[in-house]
Amino acid sequence: MTQSGEINVALIGYAFMGRAHSNAYRQVTPFLKPRLRPRMKVLCGRTRPSVEAAAQELGWEEVSTSWEEVIARKDIHLVDISTPGDSHAEIAIAAAQAGKAILCEKPLANSLADAERMLAAVEKAGVTHMICHNYRRAPAVMLARDLISRGELGAIRHYRGTYLQDWITDPKFPLVWRLDRTKAGSGALGDIAAHSIDLARFLVGEIAEVAGHLETFIKERPLPGDPDRTGRVTVDDAATALVRFENGAIGTIEATRMAPGRKNYNRFEINGSKGSVAFDLERMNELEVYFEADPVASRGFRRVMVTEPEHPYIKAWWPPGHIIGYEHTFVHTVYELLEAMADRRVPWPSFVDGVRNQRVLDAVEKAAQTRAWVSV
Repeated sequence: MTQSGEINVALIGYAFMGRAHSNAYRQVTPFLKPRLRPRMKVLCGRTRPSVEAAAQELGWEEVSTSWEEVIARKDIHLVDISTPGDSHAEIAIAAAQAGKAILCEKPLANSLADAERMLAAVEKAGVTHMICHNYRRAPAVMLARDLISRGELGAIRHYRGTYLQDWITDPKFPLVWRLDRTKAGSGALGDIAAHSIDLARFLVGEIAEVAGHLETFIKERPLPGDPDRTGRVTVDDAATALVRFENGAIGTIEATRMAPGRKNYNRFEINGSKGSVAFDLERMNELEVYFEADPVASRGFRRVMVTEPEHPYIKAWWPPGHIIGYEHTFVHTVYELLEAMADRRVPWPSFVDGVRNQRVLDAVEKAAQTRAWVSV
């Protein structure tokens, strides 16, 4: 860090996730006041005119078209990897060897082998590392975890994770990189089921065994910029899994990008012996709760507005009832990363979580291929 307590950040990639991360670096200091302050030093991308325009729009001081040169700079303390999954391992391993702290988008890599290589590199280098599963940092999700950890729900029996989107339902939608296995690693499985898997592990516990099915409904799509020609879709449109947890709970996970009308329907419900909780990202300031101990006459699910100062992170933002949004989960994630850097420790979720999530993703793929249960 600099003598003034600043952390110089290099962001690799500036599309959707790059924009979300940039906003988080801008907002974290005035609102959450971390002990270390991020300085948006370098934005890195492949095309100089595009990265220059993005840097001006998003607030970055410098630009580069070489991530190798950026990582080699001694004045860079934190490397943020927001690129497609096929480049995560190469960049992260180089950053670890250069002694940089690392924040990496999910899934950690396109394969379990690459994820394990990344974990080995950061542990050998002794650097701070974090994977960006931002939904953990929604206050309502944190409240659900608190209720479960305090035993308010009793013994956990069921987890149902559902993540539905509809942005590729049109057969004329082009063959973008997320539909190319060499770039994305997988489709709905790695893109959105990865979130449901991470939340399952975060809230219920480690997954021991899975059965799975993957489906590609639209086999070919128009090539970008050349709609008269088509190419083969090499990833899944939809993924489903049955899961058994180490603690005896069972669960289902469903993810699709082919559900008309569902824009970002990331929902889970957890049932225990004494109660239940349910969360829907599209109503992310609320947590549905049910307790068997409530009086019979008034027993039933109720919605808790998770906007009180006593709720996680809320006191940094607005008065009760003044809701927060999707972007705030990234701000909370960056805050926890900066605090971990100040303490010289590894925050959660770390690359350890990334590898454990990747093992589940890998097991679901194997289960879909073999049509059998697969141990994680």
